[in-house]
Amino acid sequence: MKIILLGAAAGGGLPQWNCGCDNCHAARAGRIPAMTQSSIAVSADGQDWAVLNASPDIRVQLAATPALHPTGLRDMPLRSVLLTNGDIDHVAGLLTLRESQPFTLFATPAIHEVLAQNPMLTALRADLVARQPVALDQGVEIAPGLMATLFAVPGKVPLYQEGDMVETELVGETTVGVELSANGRRALYIPGCAKLPDWLSGRIAGADLLMFDGTLWEDDEMIRMGLGQKTGRRMGHMPVVETMAAMRDLPVGQRVFVHMNNSNPLVDPASTQTREAEASGWQVGRDGMEITL
Repeated sequence: MKIILLGAAAGGGLPQWNCGCDNCHAARAGRIPAMTQSSIAVSADGQDWAVLNASPDIRVQLAATPALHPTGLRDMPLRSVLLTNGDIDHVAGLLTLRESQPFTLFATPAIHEVLAQNPMLTALRADLVARQPVALDQGVEIAPGLMATLFAVPGKVPLYQEGDMVETELVGETTVGVELSANGRRALYIPGCAKLPDWLSGRIAGADLLMFDGTLWEDDEMIRMGLGQKTGRRMGHMPVVETMAAMRDLPVGQRVFVHMNNSNPLVDPASTQTREAEASGWQVGRDGMEITL
């Protein structure tokens, strides 16, 4: 199984267009690597690829990834796109993929329903882009030899669907993780997760690779930095410091943080927090990172 991190940042990327925090200034100046928004590409054979989450940066991501370049005038190695939720930073890139290109769009019925309510997405021609609902805990082939199983993880509905009362640890079809399997290997992709219950730890255990939500280092990080009024939990994300503690003894092959917010000190390769994460057995995802299982 081959995996390429197309984008390792959370919504807004690094630098975020309207943010003047130290990390964004450092990324603009080239002192730390810039990051595009959360997405990965996966293949069982190195020729046919599935993309998990279509970020607003997908055009740049595809251009920067030779494995996903056209193989003919209109021939692409992209076979499918799979969505883990309906957040803007995971679905807005679908509008970029409207260029009369055939592929299959996989998502839970609840996420497909959200997409169907947006008339702009009719630009994805129904005769070319098959919208395939996927039931939880039922495997589906998303590229030749590559199986995916969607499973619910604690999270919340997208910001644009929030009402007066917001359930931040909702378990259902709106926030899912993906179990990927090919050639006897198993990888899990969970870019958004609000909590780690025992049943989820059990599912993760024994995986060859875990790519997990690394949005904020600490729960109140954005409030302390003056960048917002919400905690990580309020946004549906488990803080990294708690993730590392909770998974300390969990048997996993490789473990990689993905979906880092611009405020997170992990975006700086030289930070003490990055060294702490690496000492705990974690890698910090970077755009273009390639993993072969």
